[in-house]
Amino acid sequence: MGKIFAVVNQKGGVGKTTTCVNVCCALQKAGRRVLLCDADPQGNATSAMGLDKTKISAGTYAALTGSVSPAEAVCETPYGDVMPSNRELAGAGIELVAVENREFILRGVLNALRSEYDYIFIDCPPSLEMLTLNAICAADSVLIPVQCEYLALEGLSDLVGTMRIVRRSYNHTLEIEGVILTMFDGRTNLSFEVAEEVKKYFKEKVYRTAIPRNVRLSESPSHGKPVIAYDPSSRGSHAYLDLAEEIMTRSERKGNR
Repeated sequence: MGKIFAVVNQKGGVGKTTTCVNVCCALQKAGRRVLLCDADPQGNATSAMGLDKTKISAGTYAALTGSVSPAEAVCETPYGDVMPSNRELAGAGIELVAVENREFILRGVLNALRSEYDYIFIDCPPSLEMLTLNAICAADSVLIPVQCEYLALEGLSDLVGTMRIVRRSYNHTLEIEGVILTMFDGRTNLSFEVAEEVKKYFKEKVYRTAIPRNVRLSESPSHGKPVIAYDPSSRGSHAYLDLAEEIMTRSERKGNR
């Protein structure tokens, strides 16, 4: 049975999508069966995996609303399978409000696909709303990217509080799988100071691999490729390959594969 990760942080621009796309690509490269579920109406993960979000006939929205089966909502790419998204998904939060057990719709969708994959990653929107709640309820655990910049920890207590509520009320086995330091700049004291603060807060949950600021990481989405495919020799590529190895080792040590 595949393990489901929700990649969550209500702050925008912290590297959620970049992390989803590149970790999926790296894990597929390592021989794992991977699905990326794009639960963000912006559809950036969809584009970064090489799909044209303006031409999606079925994806996360269609699966959530039951107009297609979960399997029919999945597209194949060279970097891993994708359940794509576009602006159509923005209406799902409103539509789900009147649905019974609305918090568990995505769980049902992804549980139907678990046996086909080793890992499923959910790219969440930058807010704590219905789509994010669905993702957290569907997940076995969460990955939290934290930007190594001023105010990085702002709002994290809200996220941890939300997770406690979800664990108590909806998903009793939910846990924090790990915290990922992103946009790390080794030339500045600030990056090291933020990293230390994050480690004080999350302790051993913080991955050893920090994702550096890297031009290739910023460029690759515009080419519809993960950085691992766009520029395999870049620092960003090497960092995500190392991070994927850490995630895989930690997860499979627990017997979750």
